Amino acid sequence: MTKITRLMMGMPISIDLPDLEETDLIDEVFSEFAKVDARFSPYRDDSELSRLNAGALRADEISAQIREVLEIARSISAETGGYFDPLRPDGDLDPSGVVKGWAILRAAQQIMAAGQMNFCVNAGGDIQCAGRDAQGAAWRIGIQSPFNPDHVVKVVTPKGGGMATSGSYVRGNHIYNPHQPSEPITEVVSLTVIAPDVLTADLHATAGFAMGARGIYHIEAMAGLEGYAIAPDGTALATTGFKEFVA
Repeated sequence: MTKITRLMMGMPISIDLPDLEETDLIDEVFSEFAKVDARFSPYRDDSELSRLNAGALRADEISAQIREVLEIARSISAETGGYFDPLRPDGDLDPSGVVKGWAILRAAQQIMAAGQMNFCVNAGGDIQCAGRDAQGAAWRIGIQSPFNPDHVVKVVTPKGGGMATSGSYVRGNHIYNPHQPSEPITEVVSLTVIAPDVLTADLHATAGFAMGARGIYHIEAMAGLEGYAIAPDGTALATTGFKEFVA
């Protein structure tokens, strides 16, 4: 069993491969995460994204990966009525809401291509698991309380899918409603989404959180998605099928 956690892309990233003893594959996966950070980080002046925002790159000079991520951002923006926006209020491109889930899904695909069918990749609480854990059981993932980081409010089994949580309890009001960018989101503090893959979960968790109290109903209306929202007073609201994933 091999599990390694490293701090990358400004967050802890863990890769758990219960059937593997050597670390070569994990090193290769982490190397890809490093390349994603070098390309997409809005905090690095030398990243491709920063150079694009600074005007040092023309739109026709950007890489295929940047194009892919921006197309995903445009698609989810249209699907959610503009509640997912890859533009910052200052007008700069910041597709971070796509990049994390996209990178995790790519890591999962890389692991499967190497022949590993049992794994779990966790990047900052957004997760893609497959197969079984080291004990041969379904992967069990805790949803952290937004009020106490040492408390788990629910334990779920993603059943081979992906899971993502958006909230204001760790990084403050970093997610905003693009339709009312100056008003903080106060009706919900945490929204967890389970989807067929982590990218889909991450996109809709971000957009759903931006919708505020309506977000959980957006998740309810989307085929293949389940969600769990927590309000500031601690009350929770789950989608109809969420109970099927509770361990």
